[in-house]
Amino acid sequence: MTNLVELLKKVLRDVTLFVRATGGLKLRRYQDDVARAVVNSVVHRKGLTFVVIFPRQSGKNELQAQIQAYLLTLFSNQAQEIVQVSPTWRPQTENAMHRLESVLSRNLIVKDRWEKHFGHIYQVGQARLVFLSGSPTANIVGATANLLLSIDEAQDILTEKFDKDIAPMAASTNATRVFWGTAWTSNTLLAREEKAARALQSADGVRRVWRLSCEQVAAEVPPYGQFVAEQVAKLGRNHPMVRTQYYSEDIDADGGLFPPERLALMIGVHPPQTQPQPGCLYAMTLDVAGEDESTGEEASQLANPGRDATALTIARVNLATLKDPALGLPTYEIVFRQQWIGVKHTAIYAQILSLASTWRVKYLIADATGVGAGLTAFLSRSLGGRVIPFQFNSRTKSDLGWAFLAMVDSGRLKDYAPQDGQGGELGALHRQFLEQLSATQYEILPGPEKKIRWSVPENARNPATGERIHDDLVIGAALLSQLDLMPWSHTSPAAVVTARDPLEEIDRRK
Repeated sequence: MTNLVELLKKVLRDVTLFVRATGGLKLRRYQDDVARAVVNSVVHRKGLTFVVIFPRQSGKNELQAQIQAYLLTLFSNQAQEIVQVSPTWRPQTENAMHRLESVLSRNLIVKDRWEKHFGHIYQVGQARLVFLSGSPTANIVGATANLLLSIDEAQDILTEKFDKDIAPMAASTNATRVFWGTAWTSNTLLAREEKAARALQSADGVRRVWRLSCEQVAAEVPPYGQFVAEQVAKLGRNHPMVRTQYYSEDIDADGGLFPPERLALMIGVHPPQTQPQPGCLYAMTLDVAGEDESTGEEASQLANPGRDATALTIARVNLATLKDPALGLPTYEIVFRQQWIGVKHTAIYAQILSLASTWRVKYLIADATGVGAGLTAFLSRSLGGRVIPFQFNSRTKSDLGWAFLAMVDSGRLKDYAPQDGQGGELGALHRQFLEQLSATQYEILPGPEKKIRWSVPENARNPATGERIHDDLVIGAALLSQLDLMPWSHTSPAAVVTARDPLEEIDRRK
């Protein structure tokens, strides 16, 4: 019995030994460093602030749960409290609670001792862990963190919410604080706390910041490198989600959506077409603008001749890349465009039907928002299931933007290149497309939804002519990304990864 007691004391003195002896897991080196630093600050009441930025799905949440289980066990004979805050209750807080339950249930010391109260409080002896939501509307004032204040996915918690409601939880106790997350924009709570922690780290030499990239994780777990390589192939190395979630690189919160290096990815070498080629597969998109009710007017006589046009885009679909295990998605080559400005939808309708028949399009992705709903409905009656309506709102346009970038950054979208001496309307529309892309701006909105707002600003003008620059051709190209969801795709694109940790199964098999 004495030997068992001594063994338990030894286990409780070392967080790494505790995790290995009671849960069957071996912490990776980068996890071990964080665990030891956090526990040391908690046990010795140092009240340090740490910032932990790990790539997505590299074991961050498992590490949180292991540290929490250890501290609950170590302080089980004291009335101490840990507080963990996540950006949302569902699914983030619920996922964190399920993960802790899994760790506690595997823990040989406390698997029969832990209790759950009120749906969000976990207790081992006298020590408690309280889970809270950090959403802007959550009423969480009053909780006190004696031991540890843990902020999960801190990049998605509003700075104002933290300063007003969450920071005071550790003020009276000077509890250790840990900000966990993945890289995002430079104006988040996580970025602010990292800057402050780095300044203190430089002053006293005590490490407070861990910012790891996927390459460091892959050095310890090679299958993770293969997993990331697949994401890069699908989305492109410069896709914002790849840069932030895997390479831990901050991105700007706003700016130009299509810098020169991204524009270059879209420049193809194939010529435009005015008619289909035998044996090729084609799809069409339609961005619908408001019609001008004054018939008989030329575009130059309209009150606003620079208004958004109804823009039709036709792309050749290459299914060969479906067989590429890294992609599993088609590639698209834009071969034809047409615009209508101030033309009645009834007149456009007949022309679109004619083009759809001539090109034998497999699908038509049509803007069914507002005035586009009627035209899309008529097209659906004639073309049946080939017409895929798309309705714009803040959520769907954000999703479309991320999908568009995934298609571009993975090199799966190419625009035609007018040949030497080839001008005309198709050449002009190609130049207009590039102009619209260059003028497109984006803004990433704060919060866990990771919404992106993107468009050509209303004040954007062509410097030579002074005419307003629109985004109808850009929208037409972006709608091509919806073809990834059609039945010919073996997989669906992944712009934002799930919370599941694929490395857990790797650990279990060891």
